Amino acid sequence: MVMWDRKELKQRAKDVLRRSYWQAFLVSIILVFVGGGSSSPSFNFGQSRSSDTNVDWGIVAPFLAIIIIIFIVIFLFALAFRIFLGFPLEVGSMRYFKQAAEHEVNLNHLGYGFNKNRYLDIVKAMTWRGLLLFLWTLLLFIPGIIKSYAYSQVPFILADNPNIGYRRAVDLSNKMTRGHKFRIFVLDLSFMGWILLGMLALFVGVLFVLPYINATKAELYLSLRQLALQDGLTTEEELRLNQTL
Repeated sequence: MVMWDRKELKQRAKDVLRRSYWQAFLVSIILVFVGGGSSSPSFNFGQSRSSDTNVDWGIVAPFLAIIIIIFIVIFLFALAFRIFLGFPLEVGSMRYFKQAAEHEVNLNHLGYGFNKNRYLDIVKAMTWRGLLLFLWTLLLFIPGIIKSYAYSQVPFILADNPNIGYRRAVDLSNKMTRGHKFRIFVLDLSFMGWILLGMLALFVGVLFVLPYINATKAELYLSLRQLALQDGLTTEEELRLNQTL
């Protein structure tokens, strides 16, 4: 199997960013905003300090019910935001970075997923991917990490062909990353120095590293896509590489 070179991917990403860093920075900030990353609110009601502490549940229960209802409403709102706005913007962001790697820098790609002919298929495929990752993570933490790498190319695949089908998008990503997952993990580790350096500036510096990471991931997808085409895992027609969407 022909392997991609980590240093070459990162160098190509740097070349792209020399021409379009601030556009990539804007897209990366939007991607952070819609992609989550912050943990869900947690409520810890603690333990009673002594065994003889009396709690009037007739008074406390209504407040607990209100807190639970508020939590559920916030959770459902955040989930809906992620699915119906975050997922299309994530695919649009990957479309931007992929096209930038192919010498087309255009911020209009951010709205790519909101076209009526693409929107529902993108939402369906990304939701299916998220559900699978959630279930694998419930099974065990390590399988969840492995599957996160296996399904990592789904947003890029949808950026090529949003109508490929939710099962096919996940299956193709799984096949494209087979034999590459550990090397992708090492690629992620190679950014740790930059991330730690960014943390020294009150974490704000990390934001300026994100365009570099995202641009490199786009270069990775192009390499994996080329290998998939060579190995017959997919075709140019399936990915609509010769079509203007």
